[in-house]
Amino acid sequence: MVELAIFRDDERLELIDGGIVEMAPIGHRHGACVAQLNKRLVTDRALVWVHGVTRLAADSVLEPDLALLRPRSYRTGSPQAADVLLVIAVAESSLHYDRTTKLGLYARGGVPEYWVVSVDGEWIAVYRSPEGDGYRERLRAGRGDAISPSTLGDVHIDVAELFA
Repeated sequence: MVELAIFRDDERLELIDGGIVEMAPIGHRHGACVAQLNKRLVTDRALVWVHGVTRLAADSVLEPDLALLRPRSYRTGSPQAADVLLVIAVAESSLHYDRTTKLGLYARGGVPEYWVVSVDGEWIAVYRSPEGDGYRERLRAGRGDAISPSTLGDVHIDVAELFA
């Protein structure tokens, strides 16, 4: 669609359930939080995919803030749901959307773990074990807490440091 000049190549768009949804611009607090998460998640056991396209279904192609992927090359095609270990949405203006619509998409796509980081609230909602349109396990980590991706138990993220 970019080649046909329907959309500009710098537009932030996602395909969600067959509809095109415009994403909010990235603010400086949002970008700083993504950078801090990226710094803490880098390991040789997973690939950190920052603002990269991920295909969950034929009618849903998302661009999460961060995703941890199985370590392999993605030069020949976008990651599929089976490649995703963790998706992280950093929410500055999209908190409700990330905790409802996107949560359902990731759960239905079989993404094993999904985090929503609230820039304003300075907390992380952690969702694990997808089931239907949701997740069986839910927890919330705030300042003073540390969390780890379930696949990288030795990688600890101090929640307060994300917002320093």
